[in-house]
Amino acid sequence: MANGNEICRMDAVTLASKVRSKELSPVEVIEASLERMDKLEPVLHAFCTPGPDQARAAAKQLEVDIMAGKDPGPLAGVPVSIKDLVCTKDLPTVSGSFIYKDFSGGVDDIVVERLRAAGAIVTGKTNVPEFGYSGVGHNPVFETTRNPWDLERTPGGSSAGAGAAVASGMGPFAIGSDGGGSVRIPASFSGLVGIKASMGRVPLWPGTKDETLPGVSSWESLECIGPISRTVADSALMLSVISGPDMRDRRTLPEANFDWMECLKGDLKGLRVAYSADWGYTPVDPEVRQIVGEAANVFASELECNVVEANPGWDDPYEAFWGLVAAESDLVGLRKLADEHAHHMTPHLVDFIRAPWTAEAFTDALMARKAVANKSAEFMANYDLLLTPTLTVPAFGLHIQGIEKVDGQIVPPFQWLAFTFPFNMTGQPAASIPAGFTKDGLPVGLQIIGRHLDDPAVIRACASFEKARPWANKWPALLEEMGL
Repeated sequence: MANGNEICRMDAVTLASKVRSKELSPVEVIEASLERMDKLEPVLHAFCTPGPDQARAAAKQLEVDIMAGKDPGPLAGVPVSIKDLVCTKDLPTVSGSFIYKDFSGGVDDIVVERLRAAGAIVTGKTNVPEFGYSGVGHNPVFETTRNPWDLERTPGGSSAGAGAAVASGMGPFAIGSDGGGSVRIPASFSGLVGIKASMGRVPLWPGTKDETLPGVSSWESLECIGPISRTVADSALMLSVISGPDMRDRRTLPEANFDWMECLKGDLKGLRVAYSADWGYTPVDPEVRQIVGEAANVFASELECNVVEANPGWDDPYEAFWGLVAAESDLVGLRKLADEHAHHMTPHLVDFIRAPWTAEAFTDALMARKAVANKSAEFMANYDLLLTPTLTVPAFGLHIQGIEKVDGQIVPPFQWLAFTFPFNMTGQPAASIPAGFTKDGLPVGLQIIGRHLDDPAVIRACASFEKARPWANKWPALLEEMGL
């Protein structure tokens, strides 16, 4: 019989298989996960709202179903955490906001419905920055989430708690959401896999919205819900469950003409691969540049790709991206909230919503997005994949929004996201996988971007690199220090 630590180090594919075959009971799995949460939460603060009672009840019911001969589903008994911007019917959705601290929507998001139906067991809600408007893990309501690799650094966000939970083995995978990199950021900072599938692959509904309160709306044309996991196969497994059309989200694509798990197979021999170290305009930490450059060389030397250094050639879309975010925010409602509750809100968020946004700023942002999308399409006509660093820096300290000096240059506080947000603008599939570690032991992510709708190539590339440079056996020293 496996002990709790052994269970918590198993991947989701293995756990589901063992539960289906009755080698492990779902109750045993969930108890192991909850025990680890009890030990780590006082240190990491990954979960803003743990759900132990609901998880135990679901595990017991699943065990009854299994013993009765019912199919437990492809995710049988696997613990999963849900980002606190994604609705759950039985747990609050606070969104890191004092104003929403008592909000419970009473409905599951589509992806939560699908996870539960597939046998996964929700263990709680994971921490986010307020309303998800930054890439870190602190907010006005809950304790700050910390990076298991270094407790004095952020795990990245806005899926902050998701990254910390998976990196520390509180569950093999988690639901995150990515409006400008928020699945890929914690993957990079926390040594994990994070996949933003093509826009429309995974439905998004209802978004965080309390009809009795003004102010919150999803970034409809930017945001993608997706997996954060320790292995590529686990992310593919989750995507096989949560993807597919739903009439409640008008942007969803038709059913995929491929099998997510089959995408893990095959090689990359002969693929045309572009590598951009800096887009031609953004400063990058020298260690990040070196580590990701070495990862790109693996594609040429071991995976037999034709790799060339090249940049798509678009103008820096930094300002345009924030214009799109503002255009897709409920500015009227958010300003009402700020007028009444600014003293309880995150200062940079208040500044953002009170900025003098104009119609011209919004139309300029739309035109810039079209230009980026066109440039990307022209560029990707010559390449099967594009490789970049996921972020310009390794994980930085707590309670700041970003590094303002990179490789000797002063940059805007969110410029460290330069590699992620363009692909929320274009909708292309993009993933972050571990590329290596800095001399201080901090993870660094490699971003792999595919052509429009070519999710299979991204999954296959991630899996191929994982085989060449495996990472799943690497765990933060914190766990050994705590006897885990």
